[in-house]
Amino acid sequence: MPITRTDLTDLASFLAIARHRSFRRAGLELGVSASALSHALRQMEARFGVRLINRTSRSVTLTSAGEDLLAVLDAPFLAIGSALDVLNRHRDPGDAAGRIRLNVLEHASTLLLAPVLPVFHTRHPRVEIDIRVSNALLDVVEAGADAGIRYGGTVPQDMIAQRLSADLRWVVVGAPAYLERHGTPDHPQALSAHRCLRIRLGDESLYRWEFERAGEPLALDVPGAVTLDNTQFALALAAAGGGLAYLPEPCVAPLVAAGMLRIVLAEWAPMGAGFYLYYPGRRQLPTGLRLLIDLIREVQPLGL
Repeated sequence: MPITRTDLTDLASFLAIARHRSFRRAGLELGVSASALSHALRQMEARFGVRLINRTSRSVTLTSAGEDLLAVLDAPFLAIGSALDVLNRHRDPGDAAGRIRLNVLEHASTLLLAPVLPVFHTRHPRVEIDIRVSNALLDVVEAGADAGIRYGGTVPQDMIAQRLSADLRWVVVGAPAYLERHGTPDHPQALSAHRCLRIRLGDESLYRWEFERAGEPLALDVPGAVTLDNTQFALALAAAGGGLAYLPEPCVAPLVAAGMLRIVLAEWAPMGAGFYLYYPGRRQLPTGLRLLIDLIREVQPLGL
């Protein structure tokens, strides 16, 4: 059966819908509207006489025929993308083009990518970067991303990982006015008498603040009336005297330098794993992503 250009376009659309289980997210990936994707899928199903997707107002699922088609198409389309990227590598780096999709932690977006992206876009203006910032531990393949950036200890074992930063020191900070009013803790156990800004992790669990001194580790469920998952919110609350915050030192450094926050329990501050970029081993690394990795390692915003 001869394959037409329309067939290839429709199959690519089907793959995006199947990966995302969402017409809206698939449309964002492909740069078309959800309604246009829905119309194209209906025409494809009518042309082949097979239903591929079950659609309701709440869910998008694959029929058995859709599952079979996805299993057959996924690897060949990845191979085609890899082949095109091989050709892209022969171009001058300044002429590199394409689009890369990343899923990154909030800390990675502000500490690692923000200092690098202005330089990257100056050097490679034709490379588009689609970044989803989320602290949820998403499956990058299922999310349709080329790669993700996480702290080293949370990278899935079945992924290829590349280090992008040095390890980071985690510190407790509070506003001078808060410390004057409530006192300065001299031991992690003293936090039981303080207002702490508790941290919600991407899996919805509460983070236990970790400490270490002279090889002695300690992890505490700290008390606090406020639980959050946003660093800028935590910094604003801490600077306003709302409680003690626990964050990577680079996040708090500007406010510490300005005198708006003070580091406490400094001798108990532990080192945590740095950032790693990770991606499926069966995928060819897109040229744009390879250039971004090279630039991060060149600039080293967090050391390496």
